Amino acid sequence: MLITLIVIVVFGLIVMSLYNKLVSLKNKVLEAWSGIDVQLKKRYDLIPNLVNTVKGYASHESGTLEKVIQARNQAMAASSSGSIGDQVQAENALSGTLKSLFALSENYPDLKANTSFLALQGSLGDIEETLQNARRYYNALVRDNNTAVESFPSNLIANNFGFGKYDFFEIENDAERQNPVVQF
Repeated sequence: MLITLIVIVVFGLIVMSLYNKLVSLKNKVLEAWSGIDVQLKKRYDLIPNLVNTVKGYASHESGTLEKVIQARNQAMAASSSGSIGDQVQAENALSGTLKSLFALSENYPDLKANTSFLALQGSLGDIEETLQNARRYYNALVRDNNTAVESFPSNLIANNFGFGKYDFFEIENDAERQNPVVQF
């Protein structure tokens, strides 16, 4: 009788420990995503200023500018949808259009020398760097969570209490994964 009681208590402690570990991992993943969300909001707020600065110098490049604004709006809409996968895809599209905006600036020396443009470009660069760090942190926590959700015996607890896997924040475009060719 005493041995049965000890086994039940030990089993209960193991279940409780695994459950608490899964709760902790889930909350850390959500907190990390919140950190990404804050940086994305800063980027969204900066983009209209950047586009307006470029507009003054490259007004006949309206197609590129419209694509940037459209990608920003889609990313903001994906942000409010709650789906991490949709937001990752929209953010990757926005990053691609921002690259085309900065490539466009290469054709306009006056724009490249504009202090407002340079300040906005620097701010966006800082945000992108912080965002990159936040993505790394988020992906590390997603890895830890997904490992716990799939590993035995915590997978038994995860399945019974509704804990699930999260999507990684990763590059969707295979061309961006390739090493650039540098020629002098």
